[in-house]
Parts: sequence; C-alpha cells; structure tokens
Amino acid sequence: MLTDTKLRALKRKEASHRVADSNGLCIEVRPTGAKVWRYRYRYAGKPSIVTMGEYPALSLMQARAERDKLRALLKGGANPAHVARAERAVQAERANSTFGSIGLELLAKRAKEGLSPGSVKRERRLIEKDLASICDMPIADVSAPILLAALRKLEQRGIVETAHRARSHAGRVFRYAIATGRAQRNPADDLAGALEQPQTKHFASLTEPDRIGELLRALWAYQGSPVTCAALRLAPMLFVRPGELRQAKWADIDLDAREWRYITSKTKTAHIVPLSTQAAAVLEELWPLTKRSAYVFPGVRSSDRPMSENTVNAALRNLGFDGETIVGHGFRAMARTVLDEVLGFRPDYIEHQLAHAVRDPLGRAYNRTAHLPERRKMMQGWADYLDSLRNSEKKVASIRKKVA
Repeated sequence: MLTDTKLRALKRKEASHRVADSNGLCIEVRPTGAKVWRYRYRYAGKPSIVTMGEYPALSLMQARAERDKLRALLKGGANPAHVARAERAVQAERANSTFGSIGLELLAKRAKEGLSPGSVKRERRLIEKDLASICDMPIADVSAPILLAALRKLEQRGIVETAHRARSHAGRVFRYAIATGRAQRNPADDLAGALEQPQTKHFASLTEPDRIGELLRALWAYQGSPVTCAALRLAPMLFVRPGELRQAKWADIDLDAREWRYITSKTKTAHIVPLSTQAAAVLEELWPLTKRSAYVFPGVRSSDRPMSENTVNAALRNLGFDGETIVGHGFRAMARTVLDEVLGFRPDYIEHQLAHAVRDPLGRAYNRTAHLPERRKMMQGWADYLDSLRNSEKKVASIRKKVA
C-alpha cells in the first residue's frame, strides 16, 4: 500500500506508469511529473478506469474515501465512470452559474456592444472586488440577506455610493441570469430602502460671471498639447458629457453644416450639437493635427484610442482649479444655470441640448431635431457670452489705462 512518503518519492519516467494502492486505487505518474489518482474496476465484464484528481491536492486519505464511494456505486449496479462524468457536468454547470461568472459573461456582452473601457473596468471591479463575498456563490443561492450582507461591508468602509452602485449592478446581473434561465428572481429589488442614503454631491462648477471669466482666461492660456488645449476650450462651449467629448469622432462632425451628431453615452439616443462660430474655429484649427485619427482628440500613446478620461480634469488641476472648484462634468451645470438664470433661454431648449430626456405634454419623447433652430441661436449666444466674460478683464484693464 502507498504512503505519503512513497508518493513523494515517485519519479517521472519517459512514459506514464502506475503504482497500485489497494482495491483498485492507483497513482499514475505522468512524464510531466503530475501524479494522478485513478480507480480501476470491471463493469459488465469490461475493464474501465476513472480519473479522480491530482496528488497532493487530493490527499491519500481523500483518494481512498473517494474510491470507497465509487466501489459502493459499483456494488449498487451503477457504472462509476458514468456517475463521475455526470458529477463533473454538474460541477461545471455550477461553476458557470456563479454570480461572478454570470456577471463577467454579461460584462463581456456589454463590452462587445460598445461599453467604454472605463466602464468595463469599473464594472469588473464591482463584481470581483466590491462583491467578492458572493462572487463564487451559485447565483440561485444568493438571497436578499446574503446580498445585503455583502453591501453592508461597503457601507462600513464609508463608501455608501459604491454600495448603491453595487446593488444596482447586482440587479442587472440577476436580471440577465433570469433571462438566461439561471435564476428565478432578483433579490436586489428586495433591498430598496435597505441601504444608507448617500449625501447628494453635485459636480463642482462655477456660475459667477467673474469666476467663469477667470476660468476661461486660464483655459485659453493653457500651454499643454494642442489636443488638450482644444478640448479645454470646447468643453465649456459645448457642455457635453466628458466621455462624449473625448470620444468625439471626425466622421460625426460636419463643419460645413456646423453640426456634431452622435449617440449619447447615457441614454443611447441620437443627439445634435449645433456648433457656434467659435467652436467650429477650434475644430478647424485642430483638423490638420488629428485628421489621421478617427478621434478628434486622440490619445498620447496611440491615435487609435481617444484621450484619457482624466485629461481634462488633470489639466484643470495643473491650472490651479481643484476638484472642489470645477471638474469636467461641471461645465454642464455651469451652462444649465447661466443659460437659464442669466441669459434667459427656455429650460426645455437647455434640457434638449444637455441630451436629457425631455417629453411633450402627452409624455412622448421629443426627437433629436426638436427646437433645433432655437438651439442653434442658444449655442451661438452662449459662445458669445463666454467670449465676453473671457475678454472682460482686458476691457477693464484698457479703461483703467485710459483713466490713468
């Protein structure tokens, strides 16, 4: 009979060879050095063999216990090889039905459908890090209390917003599992109101004319790459979502018609951005520099990819504007407030231009061309207003010089 000492002493040879233990159990030593437990038996008069596992992951004691189970099956009239195959199939099915495996399957599907690399990275972290405690569980076994316990760990770390994002994403995974026949219900729905509510935090923005003028003068004086300079100048003029700006493509921009047409990242709907004279001028200046790339703002390392999602915010930090003062997304809040409260444009025009979901009195979604002539006037008026704020210091300086 074999012992652990004998097992450790076994050496590999040019061909596989077996060393018997007892009652059909043997160890097979392969040319690679792997030592594999196998059970030999006869069924219906024919010799057969079952692979059980690899030593030392499956210990001598465990291998003997597994052999005894197979012998009991054989005495009961079953073929151990058929039973082993069925068990492996069940184990494989369970492995493909864990919360983590289904979550990653869904993520691969969403990435193929156009989910941005940044979002892929964030969703992968939600599955593998933030929800790690349920990642290896069969999804059908994840109940509302178990999911809540996983989310509570995030709350206890003080990242309440992440806990809410994790609950929302878990719900998406459960809905996909239900649709593909691997779950019956969505426990994330049962947790509505169970988590601590996060404190609302708005994107940092500027709305005071003097501060906006100061910001604009800094943006126009930025000494970085021409691509970053152009992005900084267009961000306040166009006030689109930061990800949409950095992923802008030349194929979607018509400088003759003064339009940028694309599919929004959040609502996945067609959107039109009228280009003011100033915005078109920035793009015309950038065209000779980046026209060989599909992207208006190509990345530094590769022109086949857009600029980094942190480029604009990093440039703002370099200019001395911290995250409490302004961030890339804050240009949208700035435009929304000033267009309404200072320039007096209709709120529905503004909401359309922000690519928010706007509905008519009957509850129907407006199409992308709604109020387009008025929005053209608004975008030109907005660009002119920004120019007036940016040049206001020069005017004050010239007046002071004349008085002196």
